[in-house]
Amino acid sequence: MMVWWLAYIGLGAFAGFFAGLLGIGGGSVMVPILVMLFAAQGFPSGDVMHLALGTSMAAIFFTAISSVRTHHAHGAVLWPIVARITPGIVIGTLIGTRIASQVPTKALGLIFTIFICYVSVQMILNIKPKPHREMPGALGTSLVGAFIGGLSCLVAIGGGALSVPFMTWCNVKVQHAIGTSAAIGFPIALGGALGYVWNGWSVAGLPAGSFGFVYLPAVVGVAFASILTAPMGARKTHQLPVQTLKRIFAAILLALACKMLFGLFTVP
Repeated sequence: MMVWWLAYIGLGAFAGFFAGLLGIGGGSVMVPILVMLFAAQGFPSGDVMHLALGTSMAAIFFTAISSVRTHHAHGAVLWPIVARITPGIVIGTLIGTRIASQVPTKALGLIFTIFICYVSVQMILNIKPKPHREMPGALGTSLVGAFIGGLSCLVAIGGGALSVPFMTWCNVKVQHAIGTSAAIGFPIALGGALGYVWNGWSVAGLPAGSFGFVYLPAVVGVAFASILTAPMGARKTHQLPVQTLKRIFAAILLALACKMLFGLFTVP
């Protein structure tokens, strides 16, 4: 049991640091590693992906709190945008978790790996949309939030991979886009975690320590470490060669995605 606790803590430290440093959701690295850890512990194969997604969303909730405090202290969170986008995000997360609970593990894993490959290529090539417009009104922002919330729950990310490019496209400064994305990650993670708990509540055969599709021991270990390392990553943003680190991190994500994809289609 101690080995698994150490694995969860190590995963949280790694994911939290890069989440704070690069403004991305820690779920991109949490999910494939959680899938491997849960499979190694003999969790039901049909529920492994759902448990990894739900557990990741719950852990991101705590990471987001820690990260947003650091970004807010630097004046990088645009709270009016957060207020306009949150209603749509809440609706989107609830719909997204409902859809995810009905999708078979292999299909859900395929959706996740395709999305992670997209994010990785975007990071390696440093693809950025050209800003040429302003943020839409309350309704438009809320509709965008619903899309971001829904997709974020399907792939268990904090939303940064979607919200940062969108806000940058709308002429929001990148520092403000990253800080605001950290705040947006809070309702995404909260709504997503609650949705995975609700939709997994009546599922039989889940491992002891599960709260719906959220595995509490992993949440505790991952959240404990990520809360400590997310602010460290946020502070290092202006001290380290971020673009080089992005490419290294993207290469790691691609390797994890390929490993998970291989496992999905070679294990019966």
